[in-house]
Amino acid sequence: MKKLILIVGSIFFLLCSTSTALAQDKMPTDMDSSLKESIYHKHKKEVWAYDKKDFDALFFEFFQKQNDINTKLSKEEYYTYTIKIAIYSEKYGMLYKDHKKEAQQTKKEWFDKKYSDYLESKK
Repeated sequence: MKKLILIVGSIFFLLCSTSTALAQDKMPTDMDSSLKESIYHKHKKEVWAYDKKDFDALFFEFFQKQNDINTKLSKEEYYTYTIKIAIYSEKYGMLYKDHKKEAQQTKKEWFDKKYSDYLESKK
């Protein structure tokens, strides 16, 4: 009986230690992912209410500011633009099912933009 309890206890210990090791948080590949996620959740409802005119204005404003040599967007400003564009792409894919794949790819591309690349382009 003691051997059985010892074996069961050992197996239980191994299972617990293995599951704890596997459950540990992994380091995100994108150091700004938490900022992007918070911006996404903060602006999702707002952007889902955009019509085409609102989106075009956002898109135009972003490219004007991005290409202006006298302006340097902060990290939060940059990600707010890129994530809003990603959210609109998500909305587009939901509205037009035949373009869902393209919209998902576009959303991913905008979500994957990096502030460091933007800063590099400003040099």
